[in-house]
Amino acid sequence: MITQELIRRIQFNDDESAFNELYKHYVGKLYQFTYSFLDDKEAGEEIVNDVFLKIWVGRQKLDSIRNLQVYLYVAVKNACLNHLRSISTKKIKEIKVTEAYYFHLSVDPAQLLISKELKTKVLNAVNELPPRCRLIFKMVKEDDLSCNEVATILGLSNKTVFAQLTIALKKLDQALRT
Repeated sequence: MITQELIRRIQFNDDESAFNELYKHYVGKLYQFTYSFLDDKEAGEEIVNDVFLKIWVGRQKLDSIRNLQVYLYVAVKNACLNHLRSISTKKIKEIKVTEAYYFHLSVDPAQLLISKELKTKVLNAVNELPPRCRLIFKMVKEDDLSCNEVATILGLSNKTVFAQLTIALKKLDQALRT
């Protein structure tokens, strides 16, 4: 796995180019993930950069991280929640945290074949999903995270994640059949 090779180079060789490659691989997805919690682009970017700074500073212990992708998502989520707590004394409700999350279809050759009308139907159907359901669907389908990884990141049971994903897929199927 390329990530493991990059981790090895960073940890044992202090390889800045490997670190930059690792950063470039994850930064876009992590920025989008921060937007699900914060309505502040600058704060989100600062949080992601701080997480990567901690990775670089603690690079000698990188081999203790079993799954770097899950580690990064959890670290960013926790930093976002800490940021929200620091700017507000009110209790943060899950629905408010996830409402800002949006669905983004990345461009690839398969999607270029989808008609504009179908793409619009898909986007509308996804946007009509309940917030938690939409977040889980996006993390699994767009960010390529497994149900187990999503459960770990969001602090949910695997059954809850699987059930939410099933609901999302059924609703999308219904929307596309109309």
